[in-house]
Order: sequence, then C-alpha cells, then structure tokens
Amino acid sequence: MTETTTVPAVSDAAALPIDVRIEDDATPLVRLIGRTLRDSARAGHALAALRKPAATVAIRSHDTPQAATITFGGGVVEVSSGVTTEADATITVDLNARFAPAEAPSGDAELAADALSALSPPVPDWQAAAEHFWTAARSVPGIPDVLVAVTEGPDGLEQVVLGEGTTHYLIAGAPETLAGVFSGTDDLLAVLSTGALGVQGTLSQLSVMVGASWKVRYDV
Repeated sequence: MTETTTVPAVSDAAALPIDVRIEDDATPLVRLIGRTLRDSARAGHALAALRKPAATVAIRSHDTPQAATITFGGGVVEVSSGVTTEADATITVDLNARFAPAEAPSGDAELAADALSALSPPVPDWQAAAEHFWTAARSVPGIPDVLVAVTEGPDGLEQVVLGEGTTHYLIAGAPETLAGVFSGTDDLLAVLSTGALGVQGTLSQLSVMVGASWKVRYDV
C-alpha cells in the first residue's frame, strides 16, 4: 500500500482522521471504493464504520470478475484488489447502482451493513458537484472550453455555465442525476444508457467527457 489519503473527519475533530489507503497501480474497483470512502470521511458520514477495529470485507461485482478487499483498522482503511484472505463479510454489489447489494451479504451481517453505509456517502448539490467536476476535467486533453449543465428546478430552468471559449458541451437532467454524474457517484455512460441525461455536442466531445467522468469517478 503506497498511495495514501488522510481525510480529516469534519464532524469529530477530537478523534483521529480517517486514513484511506489504496495500492499502487490500483484497479478501477479499488479506486472507486477508495474515492467513495474518502467522500464519506470528508462528509463526516459513517465515521463509526470507518473507524471499526480489525475487520475485512470483500466486495464483489455482481456482473463482472472485479473484486476488492476493504480492511478496517481503527481509522486506517486499506483497499486492495482481489480477495486473498477469508473475509469477515462478503458483499456482492451492483457497481452501477451505488454499491447496492445484488444479493444478501454473507458472513458478519453487522459488519456488512457498516461497510455498505460507509460506501453510501451523501451526494453533493448538483451545482457544487458540477464545479468540482469541471475543476478536475479541465486537465483532460480535448475537453470543450465550456460546460453547460441544465436542470429544471422549482422555479423553472436552472443552469450552470463553467469555463469560457468557443466550444461548448451541454448536459441536462434532473438535479439528482446531474449530482450523481458530476460527483463520480454514477457512471456517465451507464446513466446515458438509461435516457436520464440529455447531451448536446459532438461524438468526439462525448468521448472526452466520458474520460473526464472516469477521472472524477476513479480519482485518477
């Protein structure tokens, strides 16, 4: 384990911060889990679960061979690829449904519930998520000059325009849908396939935007 992110827990200043660690050359699943746990720590969410004493939880994808192990250790949380030891709990999840269990967890039921809680951080406001997304996306080669996010709120259409220049890309959807995509909680392509998002731009721009969404989702 060599990549470490220490996240101060905002709601418990007296306690030690949560230290989330992932391995070098981490797989997408390991990165996804690591980013999600860091989001929980930053939000002060499920801190008791993140500070659990020694325990291991295996996470398996319900439709791919992907698997990872979360090792809790009193505030130090390590995420590694594969399942190499006998885990205290095993959870099979849908990675495109915010780690929703695809079947009943096995092993320690309380530990499984705590792990699922830690993997369910609150999703930020869509406007804040859009700004975070844009900050990360600006370094992606070929990214359009301007991102326009549009939704329909209680007072009618609302939009956020980020960047400036001649090339534009528009993404429209419900506030919760935009928040999920821009925060990395939801996969852009998976959401697009459901018809919950509308986009306006070229195919090459879409390819770049998908790359930007993966950068945010997998924290790379």
